[in-house]
Amino acid sequence: MTAELTRVFSQRLQECLGPERPDKIGVAVSGGSDSTALLHLLDATAPALGISLAAVTVDHGLRPESAAEARAVHRACQAMGLAHDIKRWDHPQLSGNLQAAARNARRRLIADWAGTSGISVVALGHTLDDQAETVLMRLARGSGVDGLAAMAARRSALGVAWIRPMLGLRRADLRADLRARGLSWCEDPSNENTTYLRVRIRKALASLSEIGLSPAGLADTAARFQLARQALELDTFRAAAGLVSVSAAGGVSMPLTDLFSLPEEIRRRLFAHGLMWVSGATYRPRLDSLKRALESVKQGRSTTLTGCLIRCRAGRLHILREYRAVQSLSAPVPRLWDGRWEFSGPPHTPTELYIAALGDNGLAQCPDWRETGLLREELRASPGLWAAERLISAPLAGRAEGWRCRRVPACDDFAPLALTH
Repeated sequence: MTAELTRVFSQRLQECLGPERPDKIGVAVSGGSDSTALLHLLDATAPALGISLAAVTVDHGLRPESAAEARAVHRACQAMGLAHDIKRWDHPQLSGNLQAAARNARRRLIADWAGTSGISVVALGHTLDDQAETVLMRLARGSGVDGLAAMAARRSALGVAWIRPMLGLRRADLRADLRARGLSWCEDPSNENTTYLRVRIRKALASLSEIGLSPAGLADTAARFQLARQALELDTFRAAAGLVSVSAAGGVSMPLTDLFSLPEEIRRRLFAHGLMWVSGATYRPRLDSLKRALESVKQGRSTTLTGCLIRCRAGRLHILREYRAVQSLSAPVPRLWDGRWEFSGPPHTPTELYIAALGDNGLAQCPDWRETGLLREELRASPGLWAAERLISAPLAGRAEGWRCRRVPACDDFAPLALTH
């Protein structure tokens, strides 16, 4: 491993981590060249920063070789003295956007692994080449500022901080370093499958460099769009802090007149942030869906989007959780329900307790719900503590019975989180 490569990587790693370095970070390793290089670079630099490593591989099961590749990573980590886990993606017959489904599943599985392992930061092996490809893909799809900002060096989602310390490094340099040290990696044949847009983009980049569209130049463009995005996020944060009210049940509302007096881009961002907050979604809805929903709001019509009810009442826009989106969800205490709500209270009785939406049945068991000032639609989709069909507690609906119900993150975090959406 060259000293210069190690130095550059160490600098970028520290920038990704910031001043509050964790004692331990996770590293996602597929067995390909990029993640293999990431693993060895972290092994060479993290200990000097007082950071230990734990690795994880997701066996996606999409190719016959995937299980063997995961075991090969496990053996390599064992030889390095690193803890390593394999997570299997059990999936039905897949259709549609296979790459997106696999990517989302990997992220969820890794986030669950990190949560159970006490890991708050996970490193990913994306390179400068990936960044350039992403910019071109987003450009082809007509993306705006956020899309063209491409991948951030650090992003929080699913309760984990995801870092990409190799975004400034070229894949060819990483592979050359691996070869020089006699290290191998597995090749995914899908990387040559031109059915996928990313593969076609990757192959086109070689010729585009001849007219000045180099990977480095595209990555620089992404960095400039990231600066623009930060400025827009700051304006969205200010609008959220000044206009939005968050109810005890996590719904958001804001004056319609003030919403539509905002610049169009800030209005869309604030609306999207409200939807993500209420639904717990990781990504913003597609632009065309946002535009249609906002047009309905402008005309005073109610609508639904991404698991949310969107209501216009008494001059205010209300974004509430949609009961249909949560009616089949349940979670045992003390796990989070709907990814956002937790119960705590007296010691459990021998009866099995679980968290589920109130619905009409639960609300009927809360005679004082109107005194909360919350909307009926909002409370129907709010959490209650159940034992079979009997409601034990519903603090948000005025029936606490010694229990507490808390939103994670807390309602006061709505405006600050606009800086990360």
